[in-house]
Amino acid sequence: MQFLCPQAAPASWQQWHWPSSWVSDNGDVVPRGLVTLCETRTMSLAGWWLVAVSRAQQLPRPSLSLHPSHGVSLGNNATLQCHLTQLGVWVWLYQEGGWTYNKYNNKEQDTTDFCFFSTNWQHAGTYRCQYRVPWSGMVSERSDPVELVLTDHSFPPPRISLSPEECVEMGTNVTIQCWNRDYGAAFLLHKDGCSAPIQRQDSNVVGTATFTISGVTPADSGTYRCSYRPSGYPFLSSPLGSNVTLEVTPTAASPGAADSSHGDLVVAVAGGCTAAFVFILVLVIFFLLAGCRRWIRRDESPGGEGLEHLYFSVDPLKVSTAPPIAPSHSPPCFDAGNPAEKPEDIEFQVSVQVREPQTPA
Repeated sequence: MQFLCPQAAPASWQQWHWPSSWVSDNGDVVPRGLVTLCETRTMSLAGWWLVAVSRAQQLPRPSLSLHPSHGVSLGNNATLQCHLTQLGVWVWLYQEGGWTYNKYNNKEQDTTDFCFFSTNWQHAGTYRCQYRVPWSGMVSERSDPVELVLTDHSFPPPRISLSPEECVEMGTNVTIQCWNRDYGAAFLLHKDGCSAPIQRQDSNVVGTATFTISGVTPADSGTYRCSYRPSGYPFLSSPLGSNVTLEVTPTAASPGAADSSHGDLVVAVAGGCTAAFVFILVLVIFFLLAGCRRWIRRDESPGGEGLEHLYFSVDPLKVSTAPPIAPSHSPPCFDAGNPAEKPEDIEFQVSVQVREPQTPA
């Protein structure tokens, strides 16, 4: 397809005139008509389209948010806010399959608000925003989609049940079932504290949906509710129904594990005591040997009298312990009247033999 320049409008080839109106074409903004003031020249639409696409890739993408973020009731006010990275631009808001809105952003705010007063079912839907820089003609990409879902209180709230109902331990699989009366619908599971639904499911039977939380953890504890969207109305929601509370408790330690840890503690304490006694024994021997050596040097000095020989011996260390004690939660007790149950004491025997010097006959 080509554009033919008019004969009656002589002008230089480089002069362009931006159109005053824009339309949407398969999700992109393009001019309704391209007017050029030139002599008899032709221009390829494909070439212009490539230029427009390359320009669009250079602009940062905007973002879109909804206020309030959820729970907008039919008839209440709602605001869609487009967040921009440039000021002084034209902003478009597109409703998928519906209306298109535009607004000029001044140079004092980096957001543009599109307000809906007294919302009705026609306002519900999916929205995206986009902006264009007037002085360069550059057009940004569209933002990520945002859904405006309106709560219609004419629909009865759903019912909910929890299984198992009591406190559950970590790792348990929990089932939450939601149902209404006669509406074939998509059910959504909400958790208090989360702005968006945590699960969605189409009803497998008319008016019933089952949600499963596998291997629960303490993070899954909380209050849960359900809502549904009637068949044929994907952006209308029922009000939240009654709630159930899930409480997850940590798994209790097994008795065997407690006994094992107690036994390990007893062994560690016994080993520490034995090491302490051995260390004390080494110190005693060291000091006795040092003292005896000083005594021998003094007696062997000129004019010294005293011992001729000194014999020092240490009997082997005798260590005996009680039979192994079965781990228990209470400290071990021994029967004083039964010698077989009483552990033997740790004995250290040190003997020193001194021989008097013999006088010559």
